[in-house]
Amino acid sequence: MAIAEKTSNAWSSRPAFLMAAVGGAVGLGNLWRFPYIAGEYGGGGFVIIYLAFVFFLGVPLMAGELLLGRRGHRSPVNSIAALVRDENAKPFWRIIGWISILVPFVGLSYYAVVAAWAIDYLMLAGVDGFNGFDGASSGNTFNLHIDRPVYQASLHALFVALTVWVVANGVNKGIERASKILMPTLFAVIIALVIYGMVAGDFAAAAKFLFNPDFGSLTGESFLVALGQALFSLGIGVGLMITYSAYMPRDYSLRASATVVCIGDTFAALLAGFAIFPIVFASGLDPAEGPGLIFVTLPVAFGNMTGGHLFGTLFFVLLLFAAFTSAIGMLEPVVAWLEERKPGRRKEMAMLGGLAVWVLGLGSVFSFSFMGDWQPLGFIGIEKNFFGLADFTVANVLAPVNAFLIALFAGWVLRKKVVDEEFSSDPAAWKAYWQLTNRYLAPAALIIVLIDLLGGWEYLRQAF
Repeated sequence: MAIAEKTSNAWSSRPAFLMAAVGGAVGLGNLWRFPYIAGEYGGGGFVIIYLAFVFFLGVPLMAGELLLGRRGHRSPVNSIAALVRDENAKPFWRIIGWISILVPFVGLSYYAVVAAWAIDYLMLAGVDGFNGFDGASSGNTFNLHIDRPVYQASLHALFVALTVWVVANGVNKGIERASKILMPTLFAVIIALVIYGMVAGDFAAAAKFLFNPDFGSLTGESFLVALGQALFSLGIGVGLMITYSAYMPRDYSLRASATVVCIGDTFAALLAGFAIFPIVFASGLDPAEGPGLIFVTLPVAFGNMTGGHLFGTLFFVLLLFAAFTSAIGMLEPVVAWLEERKPGRRKEMAMLGGLAVWVLGLGSVFSFSFMGDWQPLGFIGIEKNFFGLADFTVANVLAPVNAFLIALFAGWVLRKKVVDEEFSSDPAAWKAYWQLTNRYLAPAALIIVLIDLLGGWEYLRQAF
C-alpha cells in the first residue's frame, strides 16, 4: 500500500476509539437542534424519516470517511493528498482535505459561542436563577446575557482553552482519556434527566409526540430537513471522522464502527427528546418553539417545577459536556495538520490553533452585541451578521459540499482493490450497497439538500 507512513498516535482499543468517535458526533446537533427541529417538522413522522436517513445513508457515508482517514493515516489534508497520489487521481480532489480542516476550524469558532452560553446558563441554574421565570422574563434574561461582549468573550475563551488543554495532550493522554470520562458521564446525566421527565413531566405525551407518527403533517420540506439534520448530527463532511480514523488500526471493522457511531449518536438524540419534551408538555409549552427551546423555553419550565433547580443544572451540564466532546473532535483536525508541519510540537500547535479559533470566534461573540447589525457581505446582498454568515457557510455550504465530494471520491476514484482490502471481512452485499450509496444515492441526496439550503428551488421555478 503506497500510502503515507502511519502516524505515531493510535487508539489503545476499539472501545476507546468508538467512545471518542461517538463523543465527536454527539453534540449540540443532538441536544439543541434535534428536539426543536423534530418539534417544528412533525414529531413522530419526522423522527422515522430521520432514522431512515441516518442508517440508510449515514452509515455508508461515514464508513467512507473512516476508510479515507485510515487509508491515509495523517491529517485530512495529507491523508487526501496521499490518496490522490496513490490513486493517480486529479489534484482537484485535494480540496477535500482542505475543506476538512476549514469546516471544523470555522465551525468551532462559532460553536464555542453557544457552548459559552451553556457555561453561562449552567452558572445561572446553579444559583436558582430560573426561579419564577415566565416567557417574557426568560427571553429578556437571555438577551441581556448574550449582549455582554466582554463576559461572553471570556466564557468563549474558557471553553476554547479547555478544548486546547485536552487536544494538546494527544490522542491517548488527551482525547481518549477525556472521552472515557465525559461520555459515560454524559449518558448517565441524560438518563437521569429522562427519569426526571418520567416522574415530573408528561412522559406519555412526549412518547406519543416522538413515536406516534402523523404522516399527514409531513411536507417535502420535512424530508429535506430530516436529511440535513441526519448529516449535521453525524458530523458528515466536517473532517472529524477522517482525522479520528487516521489513528485507527486495520483490524477495526469500518462498517461496524460506522454503525456503532450512528447508533450512539441517534440514541443520544432520542434520549434528548425524552429528556426535554416531557418537561415541555407538562409545562404547557410549545414543542415547536424553535432555536429558543433550550435557552428560553426550558428555563421557564425548570424555574416552575419541583426539582427544577437541580435538574436545570444537570441539563446544562449535559449540554456543556456534549459541546465539549464535539469541540475536541473539531480542534483535532487543525492541530493534526499543524503538528505535521512542526513535528513534536503538539502543545504549541494546539495553543496556536486554539488562539486562532478564539480570535475568529470573537466576530460571532460580538454578533449578539455591538456587531449585531454588521453584515460583512451585505454589499452583495447577503444580509447576515458575522455569526449567521459563519454558520450558514459551514452548515449550508462547506459541510454538505465536502460530504458530496467525499462520497464521489470514495465511490468513483478509489480502486476496487482498495475497497476490497478495507471491507475484506464484510459480505459482498455490503460492499455493493456501500458503492451504490457513495456513487449514486448520497450524491443525489446531497445535491437536493444543497439546492434547498441555498434557496435554489425558487430560482429553478423561475427559470423553468
